[in-house]
Amino acid sequence: MANGVHANNTAKPGDFIEESRDLFIAIGVVVVVIMIIVPLPTILLDTLMAMNLVFSLFILLIVLYTKKATDFNVFPTLLLIITVFGLALNISSTRLILTQGARFDGRMIRAFSTFVVGSGGTDGLVVGFIIFIAIIAVQVVVITKGSTRICEVAARFALDALPGKQMAIDGLYSSGAITEEESRIRKQELQKEVDFYGAMDGSSKFVSGNVKVGIFITVINILGGIIIGAALHGEPLSAAIGTYIAFSVGDGLLSQFPALLVSTATGIAVTRSASNGTFAEDISTQFSRDARIYWIGAVVLLGFALLPGFPWYVLIPMSVALGFFAFKLGQSRQRKANFNAMMRKTADPQKLQGGTTGELSPVVPLDTLSLELGYGLIPLVDKDKGAELLERVQGIRKQAGLELGLVIPKIRIIDNMLLEPSEYCFKIRGVDTGRGKIKMGYYLCMNPGNVREEIPGEKTQEPVFGLPALWISDDKRDAAERAGYTVVDPPSMIATHLTEIIRRHAAEILGRQETQAILDTLRREYPALVEEAQSQKALNIGEIQKVLQGLLKEQVSIRNLVTILEALADFAPVTRDTRFLTEKARQALGRQICHRYADDRLVLHVLTLDPALEQKIIESRVETSSGILSALDPAVQNAWIKALTRSVAAVQEHGWYPIVVCSESARYLVKSSSDRDLPDLVVLSVPEIVADVTLESVGVIRLDH
Repeated sequence: MANGVHANNTAKPGDFIEESRDLFIAIGVVVVVIMIIVPLPTILLDTLMAMNLVFSLFILLIVLYTKKATDFNVFPTLLLIITVFGLALNISSTRLILTQGARFDGRMIRAFSTFVVGSGGTDGLVVGFIIFIAIIAVQVVVITKGSTRICEVAARFALDALPGKQMAIDGLYSSGAITEEESRIRKQELQKEVDFYGAMDGSSKFVSGNVKVGIFITVINILGGIIIGAALHGEPLSAAIGTYIAFSVGDGLLSQFPALLVSTATGIAVTRSASNGTFAEDISTQFSRDARIYWIGAVVLLGFALLPGFPWYVLIPMSVALGFFAFKLGQSRQRKANFNAMMRKTADPQKLQGGTTGELSPVVPLDTLSLELGYGLIPLVDKDKGAELLERVQGIRKQAGLELGLVIPKIRIIDNMLLEPSEYCFKIRGVDTGRGKIKMGYYLCMNPGNVREEIPGEKTQEPVFGLPALWISDDKRDAAERAGYTVVDPPSMIATHLTEIIRRHAAEILGRQETQAILDTLRREYPALVEEAQSQKALNIGEIQKVLQGLLKEQVSIRNLVTILEALADFAPVTRDTRFLTEKARQALGRQICHRYADDRLVLHVLTLDPALEQKIIESRVETSSGILSALDPAVQNAWIKALTRSVAAVQEHGWYPIVVCSESARYLVKSSSDRDLPDLVVLSVPEIVADVTLESVGVIRLDH
């Protein structure tokens, strides 16, 4: 029981932090009220005035970067606290100014008074006092009055619209468009919005009252200071006027400037009720809709510059800047319009067919393989600039045909305004399968492990294999190659990525249409073989496709299609199980597979399985609707992957390719159970090993007990 009591009384660090935070806020509010009565030393007064100024600036910035006004729902309460805080500081500074007079050493007030009034003299005093009156007039008549009125109207409209909005939410819920939970959340958001604007209406009165009291305190400072300085302290009248007016103006400005920031924040928060983005996002979007207004502005400024008496040296640069901005904005809008037109054309089946009448296709076909480029990468495919990337892509399609036996369909290359200017993206039938970023005019260099001297550059990550790399300029290319770096240009980078995409996703690229095209080509030379493989008692096009996909998935070339179809024709009468037929096709291609991974002496360095482990994997075989799977116990599966990973790492340290040899019945189960963690692992069955290849066992994989 004692232990239980001890556990219940143990405080968590988070609880202590939360309690300390609440206590700090409570003490702060109490101290603000006490400041009105208790005198403050000048150093503390300077600190609190600086805090008041910075905190008011924070409030304004938070409002500017907040997307919805109700997201800053603590704002009304903050208005009350910061208003009382400012008044307390104003009263404290008044006490010190009136009691200390010329001996007052508050640095913040002295700095503000010097800034406004000037270094001295009657002229500076008069000009400074006039500037102060102008600032106060702007604060009272424009900012505070406008913010107060906006808050009143917003609160009234929000309250009047409440029943209608609630009925709309109930209507959506009744029609089934939203769930009960969504209905409840929307009503809560609606109530929060009404409460916010109601609280803002009341809080804005504090700001308005604060301004009026601040003006009153300033007048009291001036009159009271002159009376105290001249009558009680015996100072000359001119000296008393200069001292107390300067201090009063500095004090008033220091109290009114934070109030000006808060009043501005209040107006912005309430006027942006219809926005769903930050203030900067709204400005950027709404001021870049039409380039014509900037062209007109540039022409008007240029016209003024040509008139006599106007400062042409100011107006002409402004006109040129506006014209340049209008030109760039027009280019951006035109690219976006072209992209939208292209998307509309792509989405219009009638235009895809090239006609204006006739039957419309209900489905828009997706490209088998496409490359989308940001507008900054369009020069890579511009024929006027060499179109080097187009030649690389054509070469990669031919190379894939030779290595994998798969004819890659034409790769559509389009620009996509939704991508970043330097970004590219590969898609297979509309699905993103790989993307990266390119810095035009720069080269990507990677350290292959034998770099003799490091060179400076912008750090990045190679997009294909995720290796650390550097962006370097053209003038550093030779130095990087001499230092041992592997340096590639942007077209080579995209070409390498495309090659890897094709290698990893060859099985997805091969569809029924591509399979039929391959068979049609083969039928010209081997009609009897193709007819037998596709006869009624043998396989249909879909089953042949599944076998070819199974081979491509494990990087087995299907170029030797004659051997593959002969194996299918031999075993198809026995079973139509595509998994079994894939294994028989692999065995028929055994020489091709073994020679690919053997060294120059035709030796395969392989890992073998402990018989007990292999038996466990075979016994875990489960038939599902998706095919055969290995369903090892989770603990056994984890132990198996750990043991396999260690063995593979040991093999790779010697520079050998990781290859596992097992029985025919276990081969596919071993591959499928390890494919997620080790996708590049090669798993061979004993019947796939041909006679002219020598096996050299470099390790046995066992489970840890």
